[in-house]
Amino acid sequence: MTANGLSRENQISACAVQAFCKTIALLGALLVWMIVAQAQAVSDEHPGDPRAKVIDGVVNNTVFGLGQSIRITGSVKQGAIAFGGDVIVEGSVDGDVAAIGGSVIQREGSRIGGDVIVLGGIYHHGKAAPGRDPQSVTIMYAGYEDELRQVMRDPFSLLRPQLTAAFLGTRLLAVLVWFIISLALTAVMPNTVSRAVTRLQLNSLRVAIIALIGSIVIGLGVPLLLLVLPSIIGAPILIMALLLVLVSSLFGRVVIFAATGVWLRRRFFPGIQSDSVALLLGVVFWVTLESLPYVWPFVIAGLIAVSLGLALTARYRISWRKPRSAEP
Repeated sequence: MTANGLSRENQISACAVQAFCKTIALLGALLVWMIVAQAQAVSDEHPGDPRAKVIDGVVNNTVFGLGQSIRITGSVKQGAIAFGGDVIVEGSVDGDVAAIGGSVIQREGSRIGGDVIVLGGIYHHGKAAPGRDPQSVTIMYAGYEDELRQVMRDPFSLLRPQLTAAFLGTRLLAVLVWFIISLALTAVMPNTVSRAVTRLQLNSLRVAIIALIGSIVIGLGVPLLLLVLPSIIGAPILIMALLLVLVSSLFGRVVIFAATGVWLRRRFFPGIQSDSVALLLGVVFWVTLESLPYVWPFVIAGLIAVSLGLALTARYRISWRKPRSAEP
Protein backbone atom coordinates (compact mmCIF):
# COMPACT_ATOMS: atom_id res chain seq x y z
CA MET A 1 0.00 0.00 0.00
CA THR A 2 1.31 3.47 -0.84
CA ALA A 3 2.05 6.29 1.55
CA ASN A 4 -0.93 8.26 0.22
CA GLY A 5 -3.20 5.34 1.02
CA LEU A 6 -1.85 5.13 4.58
CA SER A 7 -2.22 8.86 5.10
CA ARG A 8 -5.78 8.73 3.78
CA GLU A 9 -6.64 5.89 6.19
CA ASN A 10 -5.09 7.88 9.04
CA GLN A 11 -7.19 10.90 8.10
CA ILE A 12 -10.34 8.78 8.03
CA SER A 13 -9.49 7.30 11.44
CA ALA A 14 -8.82 10.76 12.85
CA CYS A 15 -12.15 12.02 11.51
CA ALA A 16 -13.93 9.03 13.03
CA VAL A 17 -12.28 9.66 16.40
CA GLN A 18 -13.23 13.34 16.26
CA ALA A 19 -16.83 12.48 15.39
CA PHE A 20 -16.95 9.99 18.27
CA CYS A 21 -15.55 12.57 20.71
CA LYS A 22 -18.07 15.17 19.53
CA THR A 23 -20.90 12.70 20.00
CA ILE A 24 -19.75 11.88 23.55
CA ALA A 25 -19.42 15.58 24.34
CA LEU A 26 -22.92 16.24 22.98
CA LEU A 27 -24.39 13.42 25.06
CA GLY A 28 -22.57 14.71 28.15
CA ALA A 29 -23.88 18.22 27.59
CA LEU A 30 -27.39 16.82 27.14
CA LEU A 31 -27.09 14.86 30.39
CA VAL A 32 -25.88 17.93 32.28
CA TRP A 33 -28.76 19.96 30.86
CA MET A 34 -31.27 17.32 31.96
CA ILE A 35 -29.79 17.28 35.49
CA VAL A 36 -29.93 21.08 35.71
CA ALA A 37 -33.48 21.12 34.39
CA GLN A 38 -34.50 18.50 36.91
CA ALA A 39 -32.85 20.45 39.72
CA GLN A 40 -34.64 23.59 38.64
CA ALA A 41 -37.94 21.72 38.48
CA VAL A 42 -37.42 20.45 42.01
CA SER A 43 -36.60 23.90 43.31
CA ASP A 44 -39.90 25.36 42.08
CA GLU A 45 -42.98 25.47 44.26
CA HIS A 46 -44.12 21.94 45.00
CA PRO A 47 -47.91 21.62 44.75
CA GLY A 48 -48.23 18.79 47.26
CA ASP A 49 -51.15 16.42 47.57
CA PRO A 50 -54.47 18.29 47.15
CA ARG A 51 -56.31 15.52 49.02
CA ALA A 52 -54.15 15.79 52.12
CA LYS A 53 -55.78 15.69 55.53
CA VAL A 54 -55.60 19.13 57.17
CA ILE A 55 -54.30 19.36 60.73
CA ASP A 56 -55.13 22.73 62.24
CA GLY A 57 -55.10 24.13 65.74
CA VAL A 58 -52.76 22.91 68.47
CA VAL A 59 -52.00 19.17 68.63
CA ASN A 60 -50.01 17.84 71.59
CA ASN A 61 -49.47 14.33 70.19
CA THR A 62 -47.68 12.88 67.18
CA VAL A 63 -49.64 13.19 63.95
CA PHE A 64 -49.85 10.13 61.69
CA GLY A 65 -50.94 9.73 58.09
CA LEU A 66 -51.65 6.09 57.22
CA GLY A 67 -52.02 5.77 53.48
CA GLN A 68 -52.68 9.47 53.02
CA SER A 69 -50.94 12.83 53.08
CA ILE A 70 -51.23 15.32 55.93
CA ARG A 71 -51.16 19.10 55.74
CA ILE A 72 -50.18 20.83 58.99
CA THR A 73 -51.52 24.35 59.16
CA GLY A 74 -51.54 24.65 62.95
CA SER A 75 -49.00 23.72 65.63
CA VAL A 76 -47.89 20.14 66.40
CA LYS A 77 -45.99 19.85 69.66
CA GLN A 78 -44.36 16.46 68.97
CA GLY A 79 -43.82 15.00 65.48
CA ALA A 80 -45.48 14.05 62.21
CA ILE A 81 -45.07 10.97 60.04
CA ALA A 82 -46.84 9.81 56.89
CA PHE A 83 -46.83 6.28 55.46
CA GLY A 84 -47.53 6.38 51.73
CA GLY A 85 -48.16 10.10 51.60
CA ASP A 86 -46.65 13.57 51.92
CA VAL A 87 -46.15 15.72 54.99
CA ILE A 88 -46.89 19.34 54.07
CA VAL A 89 -45.82 21.73 56.81
CA GLU A 90 -47.38 25.17 56.66
CA GLY A 91 -47.43 25.81 60.39
CA SER A 92 -44.97 24.50 62.99
CA VAL A 93 -43.81 21.08 64.17
CA ASP A 94 -41.64 20.92 67.27
CA GLY A 95 -40.52 17.31 66.77
CA ASP A 96 -39.32 15.20 63.88
CA VAL A 97 -41.03 14.99 60.50
CA ALA A 98 -40.84 11.78 58.42
CA ALA A 99 -42.38 10.46 55.22
CA ILE A 100 -42.05 6.88 53.95
CA GLY A 101 -43.19 6.57 50.37
CA GLY A 102 -43.79 10.30 50.12
CA SER A 103 -42.17 13.71 50.42
CA VAL A 104 -41.74 16.34 53.12
CA ILE A 105 -42.79 19.76 51.85
CA GLN A 106 -42.02 22.76 54.02
CA ARG A 107 -43.64 26.03 53.01
CA GLU A 108 -42.03 29.40 53.54
CA GLY A 109 -42.67 30.80 57.00
CA SER A 110 -43.16 27.37 58.58
CA ARG A 111 -40.89 25.75 61.15
CA ILE A 112 -39.64 22.21 61.88
CA GLY A 113 -37.85 21.81 65.19
CA GLY A 114 -36.57 18.25 64.79
CA ASP A 115 -35.04 16.06 62.12
CA VAL A 116 -36.43 15.43 58.64
CA ILE A 117 -36.44 11.82 57.37
CA VAL A 118 -37.61 11.01 53.84
CA LEU A 119 -37.60 7.52 52.29
CA GLY A 120 -38.73 7.36 48.68
CA GLY A 121 -39.34 11.06 48.13
CA ILE A 122 -37.77 14.51 48.44
CA TYR A 123 -37.43 17.20 51.07
CA HIS A 124 -38.72 20.37 49.47
CA HIS A 125 -38.45 23.72 51.20
CA GLY A 126 -38.68 26.19 48.34
CA LYS A 127 -36.09 28.78 47.44
CA ALA A 128 -35.74 30.40 50.86
CA ALA A 129 -33.84 28.83 53.76
CA PRO A 130 -36.14 26.59 55.78
CA GLY A 131 -37.07 27.33 59.36
CA ARG A 132 -35.06 24.57 61.04
CA ASP A 133 -33.08 24.01 64.18
CA PRO A 134 -29.38 24.33 63.24
CA GLN A 135 -28.60 21.13 65.18
CA SER A 136 -31.21 19.06 63.35
CA VAL A 137 -30.29 16.67 60.52
CA THR A 138 -31.87 15.64 57.23
CA ILE A 139 -31.91 12.02 56.02
CA MET A 140 -33.26 11.48 52.51
CA TYR A 141 -33.38 8.58 50.04
CA ALA A 142 -35.15 9.65 46.86
CA GLY A 143 -35.65 6.28 45.18
CA TYR A 144 -38.63 4.01 44.52
CA GLU A 145 -41.16 6.63 45.54
CA ASP A 146 -44.09 5.13 43.63
CA GLU A 147 -43.29 1.59 44.79
CA LEU A 148 -42.98 2.59 48.46
CA ARG A 149 -46.12 4.69 48.26
CA GLN A 150 -48.03 1.74 46.81
CA VAL A 151 -46.69 -0.63 49.47
CA MET A 152 -47.47 1.75 52.32
CA ARG A 153 -51.01 2.29 51.06
CA ASP A 154 -51.62 -1.35 50.16
CA PRO A 155 -49.23 -3.68 52.04
CA PHE A 156 -50.84 -6.78 50.51
CA SER A 157 -49.64 -5.67 47.07
CA LEU A 158 -46.31 -7.28 48.00
CA LEU A 159 -48.04 -10.65 48.05
CA ARG A 160 -49.55 -10.27 44.58
CA PRO A 161 -46.90 -9.13 42.09
CA GLN A 162 -48.23 -7.75 38.83
CA LEU A 163 -47.30 -9.34 35.53
CA THR A 164 -45.43 -6.43 33.98
CA ALA A 165 -42.51 -6.40 31.58
CA ALA A 166 -40.15 -5.39 34.40
CA PHE A 167 -41.37 -8.25 36.61
CA LEU A 168 -40.94 -10.82 33.84
CA GLY A 169 -37.49 -9.42 33.08
CA THR A 170 -36.38 -9.78 36.69
CA ARG A 171 -37.68 -13.36 36.78
CA LEU A 172 -35.75 -14.27 33.63
CA LEU A 173 -32.67 -12.63 35.11
CA ALA A 174 -33.14 -14.67 38.31
CA VAL A 175 -33.30 -17.87 36.25
CA LEU A 176 -30.09 -16.96 34.45
CA VAL A 177 -28.20 -15.98 37.62
CA TRP A 178 -29.22 -19.06 39.60
CA PHE A 179 -28.49 -21.35 36.64
CA ILE A 180 -24.95 -19.93 36.36
CA ILE A 181 -24.41 -20.23 40.13
CA SER A 182 -25.69 -23.83 40.08
CA LEU A 183 -23.41 -24.77 37.20
CA ALA A 184 -20.39 -23.21 38.90
CA LEU A 185 -21.07 -24.82 42.28
CA THR A 186 -21.71 -28.28 40.84
CA ALA A 187 -18.55 -28.00 38.77
CA VAL A 188 -16.44 -27.02 41.80
CA MET A 189 -17.99 -29.49 44.29
CA PRO A 190 -19.63 -32.30 42.29
CA ASN A 191 -19.26 -34.98 44.98
CA THR A 192 -20.53 -32.73 47.77
CA VAL A 193 -23.60 -31.70 45.78
CA SER A 194 -24.38 -35.30 44.73
CA ARG A 195 -24.10 -36.52 48.35
CA ALA A 196 -26.41 -33.72 49.48
CA VAL A 197 -28.93 -34.62 46.76
CA THR A 198 -28.86 -38.26 47.88
CA ARG A 199 -29.27 -37.21 51.52
CA LEU A 200 -32.25 -35.04 50.60
CA GLN A 201 -33.89 -37.90 48.69
CA LEU A 202 -33.27 -40.66 51.25
CA ASN A 203 -33.41 -38.76 54.57
CA SER A 204 -35.92 -36.02 53.80
CA LEU A 205 -37.70 -36.38 57.17
CA ARG A 206 -34.45 -36.06 59.11
CA VAL A 207 -33.43 -33.02 57.07
CA ALA A 208 -36.85 -31.43 57.66
CA ILE A 209 -36.71 -31.95 61.45
CA ILE A 210 -33.19 -30.55 61.75
CA ALA A 211 -34.18 -27.66 59.46
CA LEU A 212 -37.10 -26.81 61.75
CA ILE A 213 -34.96 -26.98 64.89
CA GLY A 214 -32.18 -24.92 63.31
CA SER A 215 -34.60 -22.28 62.08
CA ILE A 216 -36.12 -21.92 65.55
CA VAL A 217 -32.71 -21.71 67.21
CA ILE A 218 -31.42 -19.07 64.79
CA GLY A 219 -34.69 -17.17 64.48
CA LEU A 220 -35.43 -16.99 68.21
CA GLY A 221 -32.19 -17.89 69.98
CA VAL A 222 -29.92 -15.38 68.29
CA PRO A 223 -32.17 -12.35 69.04
CA LEU A 224 -32.47 -13.46 72.67
CA LEU A 225 -28.70 -13.80 72.95
CA LEU A 226 -28.28 -10.33 71.50
CA LEU A 227 -30.56 -8.97 74.21
CA VAL A 228 -28.75 -10.78 77.03
CA LEU A 229 -25.09 -10.78 75.99
CA PRO A 230 -22.96 -7.66 75.70
CA SER A 231 -22.45 -6.19 72.25
CA ILE A 232 -18.79 -7.28 72.04
CA ILE A 233 -19.97 -10.93 72.20
CA GLY A 234 -23.32 -10.54 70.47
CA ALA A 235 -21.87 -8.95 67.32
CA PRO A 236 -19.69 -11.99 66.38
CA ILE A 237 -22.61 -14.32 67.09
CA LEU A 238 -24.86 -12.29 64.80
CA ILE A 239 -22.23 -12.24 62.05
CA MET A 240 -21.68 -16.00 62.27
CA ALA A 241 -25.44 -16.65 62.19
CA LEU A 242 -25.86 -14.46 59.12
CA LEU A 243 -22.94 -16.14 57.38
CA LEU A 244 -24.38 -19.58 58.18
CA VAL A 245 -27.77 -18.63 56.73
CA LEU A 246 -26.18 -17.04 53.65
CA VAL A 247 -23.81 -19.92 52.85
CA SER A 248 -26.37 -22.61 53.60
CA SER A 249 -29.00 -20.84 51.47
CA LEU A 250 -26.62 -20.68 48.52
CA PHE A 251 -25.54 -24.31 48.82
CA GLY A 252 -28.98 -25.64 49.74
CA ARG A 253 -30.72 -23.91 46.85
CA VAL A 254 -28.33 -25.51 44.37
CA VAL A 255 -28.94 -28.94 45.92
CA ILE A 256 -32.71 -28.42 45.81
CA PHE A 257 -32.49 -27.26 42.19
CA ALA A 258 -30.46 -30.33 41.27
CA ALA A 259 -32.75 -32.77 43.08
CA THR A 260 -35.87 -31.21 41.59
CA GLY A 261 -34.35 -31.11 38.11
CA VAL A 262 -33.37 -34.79 38.26
CA TRP A 263 -36.92 -35.73 39.30
CA LEU A 264 -38.49 -33.60 36.55
CA ARG A 265 -36.12 -34.99 33.94
CA ARG A 266 -36.85 -38.59 35.00
CA ARG A 267 -40.60 -37.96 35.07
CA PHE A 268 -41.21 -35.85 31.96
CA PHE A 269 -38.03 -36.03 29.84
CA PRO A 270 -36.63 -39.55 30.24
CA GLY A 271 -34.72 -39.38 26.98
CA ILE A 272 -32.57 -36.42 28.11
CA GLN A 273 -29.46 -37.33 30.10
CA SER A 274 -27.84 -33.89 30.41
CA ASP A 275 -27.19 -32.68 33.95
CA SER A 276 -27.25 -29.06 32.77
CA VAL A 277 -30.78 -29.50 31.47
CA ALA A 278 -31.78 -31.00 34.84
CA LEU A 279 -30.34 -27.97 36.66
CA LEU A 280 -32.16 -25.62 34.31
CA LEU A 281 -35.45 -27.45 34.91
CA GLY A 282 -35.00 -27.20 38.67
CA VAL A 283 -34.14 -23.50 38.55
CA VAL A 284 -37.12 -22.66 36.33
CA PHE A 285 -39.46 -24.67 38.57
CA TRP A 286 -38.48 -22.94 41.81
CA VAL A 287 -38.19 -19.43 40.34
CA THR A 288 -41.71 -19.91 38.97
CA LEU A 289 -42.96 -20.95 42.42
CA GLU A 290 -41.29 -17.88 43.93
CA SER A 291 -43.26 -15.71 41.49
CA LEU A 292 -46.72 -16.97 42.43
CA PRO A 293 -48.98 -14.50 44.29
CA TYR A 294 -49.49 -15.09 48.03
CA VAL A 295 -47.30 -18.23 47.86
CA TRP A 296 -43.79 -16.84 47.33
CA PRO A 297 -43.09 -15.92 51.02
CA PHE A 298 -43.74 -19.51 52.11
CA VAL A 299 -41.66 -20.86 49.22
CA ILE A 300 -38.68 -18.67 50.12
CA ALA A 301 -39.01 -19.52 53.82
CA GLY A 302 -39.15 -23.22 53.00
CA LEU A 303 -36.09 -23.02 50.76
CA ILE A 304 -34.11 -21.23 53.47
CA ALA A 305 -35.17 -23.74 56.14
CA VAL A 306 -34.41 -26.83 54.02
CA SER A 307 -31.09 -25.31 52.96
CA LEU A 308 -30.20 -24.82 56.60
CA GLY A 309 -31.12 -28.45 57.31
CA LEU A 310 -28.92 -29.66 54.46
CA ALA A 311 -25.98 -27.64 55.79
CA LEU A 312 -26.45 -28.90 59.35
CA THR A 313 -26.76 -32.56 58.32
CA ALA A 314 -23.67 -32.55 56.12
CA ARG A 315 -20.78 -34.71 57.24
CA TYR A 316 -17.46 -32.92 57.38
CA ARG A 317 -14.47 -35.24 57.58
CA ILE A 318 -11.42 -33.50 58.99
CA SER A 319 -8.28 -35.52 59.61
CA TRP A 320 -5.67 -34.15 61.99
CA ARG A 321 -3.19 -36.94 61.39
CA LYS A 322 -0.23 -36.42 59.15
CA PRO A 323 -0.11 -38.78 56.18
CA ARG A 324 2.34 -41.61 56.68
CA SER A 325 5.31 -41.60 54.42
CA ALA A 326 5.73 -44.57 52.16
CA GLU A 327 7.96 -47.18 53.76
CA PRO A 328 10.96 -48.25 51.71
